[in-house]
Amino acid sequence: MATDEFAELLLRLRRDAKRTQEEQADAINAVSGRETMTRREINRYEHGENIPTNHTLTHIAVACGLPPECLHREAAAARARRREARHGKEGQEDVKRRTLLGGAVVGAVAAAEPWDRLAHALSRGRKIDSAAVAALVDRAGALHVREGNLTALELQGEVEGHLDAITSALPRAGEHERTLTIAAGETAALAGWVAWDLGDLERANAYYEVTMECAKEAGHPPLRALALAYASYGADTPQKGGDLLLKAARYARGPGNAAAAAWIHGRLAEEAANIGDETNALRALDRARFAYDFADHTTEQAWVRFMTPYRMDSLALSVYGQLGRQELAETADHAMGRLGRELPEAGVVVLGDLAGALLRGGDIDQGVYVSRRFAAAAEARPTTMGKVRAQAIASQLPHQERELALHLQQCAA
Repeated sequence: MATDEFAELLLRLRRDAKRTQEEQADAINAVSGRETMTRREINRYEHGENIPTNHTLTHIAVACGLPPECLHREAAAARARRREARHGKEGQEDVKRRTLLGGAVVGAVAAAEPWDRLAHALSRGRKIDSAAVAALVDRAGALHVREGNLTALELQGEVEGHLDAITSALPRAGEHERTLTIAAGETAALAGWVAWDLGDLERANAYYEVTMECAKEAGHPPLRALALAYASYGADTPQKGGDLLLKAARYARGPGNAAAAAWIHGRLAEEAANIGDETNALRALDRARFAYDFADHTTEQAWVRFMTPYRMDSLALSVYGQLGRQELAETADHAMGRLGRELPEAGVVVLGDLAGALLRGGDIDQGVYVSRRFAAAAEARPTTMGKVRAQAIASQLPHQERELALHLQQCAA
């Protein structure tokens, strides 16, 4: 196949971003909010087999930190060249024009460092529009939901790719700078959670610090609450985790934060139950439930979309189970009725807490049944929280369920 200058431009954009074809596809999907781009399609573009639509070119440009109109213009020239080639002609003026324009775009991506590339794009491009901002913000929220359905390794590329896309867009955010800064903080916090899930506490803490910086820059206290609440999972002791959550609760007050407050107080109840502090555990759980009565996880902070009624059930089951409270059986029945036969978005955590609660409460047959569902889900979607629950459930199973217990221990390994 003859050399295609536009295909070469797309290739250079990707290489200057230091991405593989698969990583480039993930970055574009992070911007678009869809899972339609594939490595194969990137390969077709870079070999000149196809020219992306302007809609796709906009996503490619944002993912690479360039004004979309640059790629739109070059794609139009490439399409014109192809039409003329089919008729066996190509004017000298067009050659001159595309050389000049192509040089301008390539110059924007030729810099070795990403900040140079962004600075060049900012100096030439117009501000990002509201539609692109909305897509980036929505994607940040959607990733917090996907956390319950993907492994940390699967999620890592998506989260870091989206953080890269927001970073590329921020220099051109204009009036949308605060909105994108908040979305960047939400995404950085999730990246920290994923890093912790993969056992990299140092990297996790670095992401949480960036989240705190975004909170300060945007003047948005709930971001501080998010960073502190995620960091509580990696605390050395339940007491230290509780201290972080108490700080988080102070930043999750006021209108529009009810779901966040419910999650944080629920987590505080878990940590108190971990050390046998029944009084404070029950008090925190009451606060969580009270806050959740006023919550709407679909319209509040983007990152609380995981805080479904299933997740609230999970927190209550965890607390009552650790404390051996009589409310456990009733809560388990309620959770079973809500759960039904479909695995909810809250993922394996709900099943794990429900299985543990049923076994502790003496409902062995139902506990074993839910434990089997949990084992299948935990194997398909392995997470740190799932592994912890797998180990706990394995230790509670009756002797005749040794095979299931062994399987759960393998999931926890």
